Amino acid sequence: MATIDFPDDLISLERAAWTEIQAGQLTVATAWAVHQAVAAFAEQAGLSRLDVETGLKQAVRHAEG
Repeated sequence: MATIDFPDDLISLERAAWTEIQAGQLTVATAWAVHQAVAAFAEQAGLSRLDVETGLKQAVRHAEG
């Protein structure tokens, strides 16, 4: 899979969701916001939603620090 250039707002949403997940406090609102943003970005970029979601999680959760 090619590297996807994610917009900052999408990265921020996924970071917020990951923080909530790690704290055991993921809210429906946060999960829904990420889902909607991923779907919109995937459609606009002509990519599969699954590829976008997988790449986004990889970028946020496994980023080299």
